[in-house]
Amino acid sequence: MPTAVQVNPLQRVSAADAAAWHQVVAASTAHDLPGVPIPDPGQIHAQLTRPALGSHRLTWLATAAHGAAVAVAGLRVFTSPGRQHLAELELHVDPAHRRRGTGSRLLSAAVAACRAESRRALITTAAADSPGEAFCERRGFRGALTLDHLLVRLDETDRADLLRAADAEHPGYRLTGWSGTVPDRLADVFAEAKNAMNDMPMGDLDYGSVAWDGDRVRAMAMVIADRGDTLLTVAAVHDDGTMAGYTEILLPRGTPARAQQYDTAVVPAHRGHGLGLWVKAAMVRRLRAEHSGVTEIETDNAEDNVHMLAVNHRLGFRSYRRTREFQLDMPTP
Repeated sequence: MPTAVQVNPLQRVSAADAAAWHQVVAASTAHDLPGVPIPDPGQIHAQLTRPALGSHRLTWLATAAHGAAVAVAGLRVFTSPGRQHLAELELHVDPAHRRRGTGSRLLSAAVAACRAESRRALITTAAADSPGEAFCERRGFRGALTLDHLLVRLDETDRADLLRAADAEHPGYRLTGWSGTVPDRLADVFAEAKNAMNDMPMGDLDYGSVAWDGDRVRAMAMVIADRGDTLLTVAAVHDDGTMAGYTEILLPRGTPARAQQYDTAVVPAHRGHGLGLWVKAAMVRRLRAEHSGVTEIETDNAEDNVHMLAVNHRLGFRSYRRTREFQLDMPTP
């Protein structure tokens, strides 16, 4: 007989709640995504308790009769202009407790919250060909975007080829970089460059857009630092003072072996000059020099983002898994 499960909304996430959440995420990730690093308990605690940028979070914890956590759901409700129609769902069910309706109950709670907040789009991510993908398809989500995840091992990259790409001449441009918050002198031009991300391929995903300014880029860096992660940036600056392109790498808290690629963008007026390859190659060289404990980088690209896929392949990235972005469309009153 299935064990009775209670679904509890969390008004405040305690240390015990975060630890229980981590246990569910660890079991789910190990089962569905073998080889993908599991977030450590500190990362989960920071994610659940620290403020997010331009959004607020709702959380639910499902427990069995004996009190053990069996499933979790987190709903990020976006509040910034351009995304006030949107919410994003993360849902995990311990593999030992699946196919008992708990995931469906958590989804129903999240959908009800979306309707209460007048959201028209609920998006979520599932690994391709996984139980999560089948769950989404059975419950009315539509596949909106496929992402190709790529991995590069820094000790296997061609050092000579990397140095050639990082040291290539780009007349009219210079490289700069920083850790954490952008220097004040570059904040406004960096924000203008961040807006170039709004034209990246998003398939049929109603993801909206973000208007970046100097205050927002500072706030983003503060949010990342507050949860214990490190953000590294390398940028190409034009002689006229504008920022032509940039790339960002996230180092999760602790001593991670795998870094996560954040944004890489080249401003439209500066495309066609090889700047994307230049800044990414310079970032790999920086990681090798300053963060020797990082041995690999994971990135993802939309399958139709052929230009960035080509850049990543030149740097030695190779495909190793796929995920799909799903969207549930909800009529608004």
